[in-house]
Amino acid sequence: MTVQEPQAAVPAAPPGGAGSTTEPGDAAPDDTRKGGAEESEEPDQAQNAWSARRDLFDHSPRTMDVSGGSVDFGGSFGGGDTSVANRAHVTGDVIMGSKTVHNWTFSGFSTAASVSGEIPQTTLDRLADSFVADPTVIGGLEDRLRRERVLVLSGARFTGRRTTALMLLHRLGVASVHALDRDTAPGALAERSTGTAADTPRPRGYVVCDLVTRRGNPLREPHLLAARDRLAEQDAYLVVTVGPTAALEDVQPVHWQPPAAEDVLAAHLRARTDEATKARLLGLPDVKEFLGRGHQLREIAAYARLLVRHAAGEITEEAVAQFSLVSLENQVQEWFEEDEHTVHLRDKAFLVALAAFDGGPYALTAELGDLLYHFLQKTENPSRAPEVPVFGTHIGKRLQLARAERYQEDENTEWGPVTQTKAAFLDERVSLVLLREVWTGHPSARPALVEWLRRLADDGRPLVRTRAASTVAVLARTDLPSAMALVIEPWARSKRFRHRLVAVNSLAFAHAVGTPNVPRILGDWTRHDDRRLRWVGTRAYALIGPERPEQALTALRGAARRLYTDTAAPDDFDRQMAEELAEAVELLLLSTAAAEVLAELRAHLDDDRPVRDLTLAGFVNACRRTEDDERHGTPLVLDWYTRASTEDLPSAHGIAHLWREALGDPHTTRHALAALRDWVLISDRSTAAEWSLAALLPQLVTTPTEHARLSHLLRTMPGEDGNPPPDVAARLLTTLPTH
Repeated sequence: MTVQEPQAAVPAAPPGGAGSTTEPGDAAPDDTRKGGAEESEEPDQAQNAWSARRDLFDHSPRTMDVSGGSVDFGGSFGGGDTSVANRAHVTGDVIMGSKTVHNWTFSGFSTAASVSGEIPQTTLDRLADSFVADPTVIGGLEDRLRRERVLVLSGARFTGRRTTALMLLHRLGVASVHALDRDTAPGALAERSTGTAADTPRPRGYVVCDLVTRRGNPLREPHLLAARDRLAEQDAYLVVTVGPTAALEDVQPVHWQPPAAEDVLAAHLRARTDEATKARLLGLPDVKEFLGRGHQLREIAAYARLLVRHAAGEITEEAVAQFSLVSLENQVQEWFEEDEHTVHLRDKAFLVALAAFDGGPYALTAELGDLLYHFLQKTENPSRAPEVPVFGTHIGKRLQLARAERYQEDENTEWGPVTQTKAAFLDERVSLVLLREVWTGHPSARPALVEWLRRLADDGRPLVRTRAASTVAVLARTDLPSAMALVIEPWARSKRFRHRLVAVNSLAFAHAVGTPNVPRILGDWTRHDDRRLRWVGTRAYALIGPERPEQALTALRGAARRLYTDTAAPDDFDRQMAEELAEAVELLLLSTAAAEVLAELRAHLDDDRPVRDLTLAGFVNACRRTEDDERHGTPLVLDWYTRASTEDLPSAHGIAHLWREALGDPHTTRHALAALRDWVLISDRSTAAEWSLAALLPQLVTTPTEHARLSHLLRTMPGEDGNPPPDVAARLLTTLPTH
């Protein structure tokens, strides 16, 4: 069903001369107070605060929850969810990183075995003590290796391929295991897999870890056949491990899947401590959380060593708790410190895009990752034209590198939910750590990243713009001055509405993740000479205001007064600003701080004309909103009144009071009567709404004038689409008290 936006109540136009003919959002060319340098783009379509907030909630990343200040449509307008504040604290801690530098290493799990040589027997024995695998799987691989002499294991990095290769050879009883250089040419495997005759009748073993292959020089079946013949002559065996992107031709590798994390950790602990200590360590809450994070086997092995030290009293509980985050930071640093042969620049761009669009559609993430790749190439070599390969990317291999997963899920769109193929990191903290690492650890990438974010802010898709804002929020939490100067302030001063809206959302997200001084920035901007900054500050206050309603309303009242006292002639931007102020009040009224906001509005209603116009316009706007934005859904304020009156709360009297004031004020009478007519039409379709409205209407009549106004509405209002008055109008007319 198409949602039809109701016509909002607008505060009375500020006094002054005739309005200009500029478009909404434009700055007058001869008025320097109206917002920065002119831009070449045409102004875009504005979006009211209610629908903009809905897009914000729909497309927020899972690590940021800005809905703590939103109304629970199915429940109460009461206090906010304390878990939101807790989540913001945790998110902020992840962005800022581990508090202590730990020199933890992942020994025994090197990125690549690049040097030839014999593997020490002590290393093989140590690995055998903690090796764990499905007996059926490892037995089948052992039989195949014994039969075919050569085996190719394929899998992601750090999934235990190297250890498995060594253990397969060890289980065959080889006299020794020799590591061959990973740069060995595929065609030279047969030659390299030979040696001098052994002094023992036991066979020899060879292993090549992460064999380097290229499209022009792939590993082919003839290479393996030649190696097999030579190995049979020498009574030797060879295991080759390759990554998911290896170039293979007519070769069917064994796809290796790592064992369960808990099994691996238990095996490592069993090799280092007694059963009682192992059981106690596995039962620790921090250990259970670690096991649920999808850590790599090398990290699990290092964690086991750390736990043993903790059991011996050498390591604190805080170090145990931080290990998961520290290992994640190490992984992210590896991604961006690796050379191009290991992690290509295009893959690095994809990782950044996935951090920004974590949990979003994969195709969108890949598309925008290639856009970032384009900008990064320009930074690396401005004289070379950027090139983006059109094909040749495998989704599964990309996600393996990123330690991410692919799944099907509905995505909210303006046309309703649409099923999409999405991609998300296995550990939701990766996106935060990665963006911080790129922004602070690799400043040379900033020009490309800023250009990319500006392009995202100009995208026509709400999801893209929302994720641009959430990405900037992480950068602001890490380095607020740079994020403000390079990204947020240029957006806030932009002539284009969508740029300013992304600035609003960036500040709201930044506040949600614990960035300091955001309320101070908004307070300064609502008083700024630049009208665009005032606009951004006003709308942002509507989003963060529920947690500090008194401060937010004070700022909004000040902005309203400034509109009335400004000596310049009001133009379309001033009228748009007046609408923004009213919509900000509307959002605050429909938030978890609704009761406090209502009391504050009622207390200051008669302060002056600007405040009165602001309050009543915002209240009438709120009365137009319905559950799930359905045209005939239950009005949110009517539902609020019903619950408040049932519990005899002050909010019931406040709602009735503002209704009487809105109906009686010349500036809002027309809009208030239109909103009340909508309530009557909804009541014609809903018995519950009729009973609620029947309880409210008597509270709106305290004078003969009020009685006459409501009586006239109920007697003369037309039905929908020009039909006769609905029957419910006559029934509601009987509820009005006689005066």
